Amino acid sequence: MTILLAAGFCGCTSFRQQTAEAVAVLSPTQGNSAQGTVYFSRSGDGVRIDGEIAGLRPGRHGIHIHENGDCSAPDAASAGGHYNPTGMPHGPSYAVQRHIGDLGNIEADASGIAKFSVFDHAARIDGPNSIIGHAVVVHADPDDLKTQPAGNAGKRIACGVVQKK
Repeated sequence: MTILLAAGFCGCTSFRQQTAEAVAVLSPTQGNSAQGTVYFSRSGDGVRIDGEIAGLRPGRHGIHIHENGDCSAPDAASAGGHYNPTGMPHGPSYAVQRHIGDLGNIEADASGIAKFSVFDHAARIDGPNSIIGHAVVVHADPDDLKTQPAGNAGKRIACGVVQKK
């Protein structure tokens, strides 16, 4: 079963931007054009994640939070692996046992733009497993949600570090 992180903003993009507590500005990796912004806000027992990423190939793309807040390598390899402080296996975003960084897939429309708004039960803005200071990475291919350790999502095409607003 695949759950995509693709959903419309329902006209509340500016509200999400204004109320967000953290943000990651994504820049393209070498040879790519994907870029955008991802906003994070506390919501109930988790985090609301809203974003818009342009310059994508139409279709699904894996999106993850990675262990290092470093996008300096041309291919974003400096971001390390998926953020996994709890030592869980890779899995879908809806799974109880998964990397905290496993956010699943986003879907780009025919013009290469992915807009998404989702709730994540594992991510945290504060505390010992906070996502602050970690990188958000968008991949060239979809996350298959099962292959260990990273879902076979292909090369890294955009990267940005999550920072408190």
